[in-house]
Amino acid sequence: MKKRIYDTIIVGSGPAGLTAAIYASRAKLKTLVLAGSTPGGQLTLTTDVEDFPGFPEGIQGPELMTQMRRQAERLGAEFVDGDATKVELRPKPFKVTSGTEFFLVKTLIIATGASARWLGLPSEQRLIGKGVSACAVCDGAFFKGKKIALVGGGDSAIREALFLTRFASEVSVIHRRDKLRAFPALQEKAFSEVKIKFIWNSVVEEVLGRDKVEGVIIKNTNTSESKKLTIEGLFIAIGHKPNTDFLKGKVELDKKGYVVVKDKTKTSVPGVFAAGDIHDWKYQQAVTAAGAGCMAAMDAQKWLEEEYPD
Repeated sequence: MKKRIYDTIIVGSGPAGLTAAIYASRAKLKTLVLAGSTPGGQLTLTTDVEDFPGFPEGIQGPELMTQMRRQAERLGAEFVDGDATKVELRPKPFKVTSGTEFFLVKTLIIATGASARWLGLPSEQRLIGKGVSACAVCDGAFFKGKKIALVGGGDSAIREALFLTRFASEVSVIHRRDKLRAFPALQEKAFSEVKIKFIWNSVVEEVLGRDKVEGVIIKNTNTSESKKLTIEGLFIAIGHKPNTDFLKGKVELDKKGYVVVKDKTKTSVPGVFAAGDIHDWKYQQAVTAAGAGCMAAMDAQKWLEEEYPD
């Protein structure tokens, strides 16, 4: 039996992927979403979302993703809850493999996002969304007047620490070295900020608390001495890893593994587009990802009209 050829396949089901699915389906494109083995993207790790437009009382991250998926399904998008394990971009149509299945497609939208780098502690993973976060902009406002800590020492970490001082009463920056890697101007701002204190040559051994963060155990890397720090929130700022392993050698990636785009969404392969954190290392917000998903779907539609006029 002849294999069905989709107009577009969207890989990923976070805000970028689901918005792309909504726009592509509404444009009457035959649309398939490979939602991943853990559908919904990073927002499924977030409890309260207060900065996504249209929800004046806020909304739970998983509920927002569920509603966006329902909208895409109502408009005709098909979903497969599996990961893209392989893509073949030559010749056309493209071929996308997920497990033991493969799908043929005219255009491809990559929206697999980026994953926060975590410390890898069981106690940390258990308390994600319960006081442990990897996004200061997303969750900082929930810690007004509270003592919190942040792990990291690079540019992003210090920017996040400075941002968190708008809300927290005290921000303890825990860094495994005795000096920061951040840009000197950022360091100067951080050192002059009275709400920020630094805990040098230290790593987090354990996050304390049963249902919410109540503190951390910190180990000094020089003396091996451990001590407790009482806090109500822990932010991890040690970087992100773009989910692009399956794209290596297929489309152009930068030295950090992010997809290189031009004209907002176009990759190095005509007919292949990217949206969201897969290329946006700067903003990494649900609303910017959603906007990129819209643009990618519209660009894919335009490309189809030009390449397949019939």
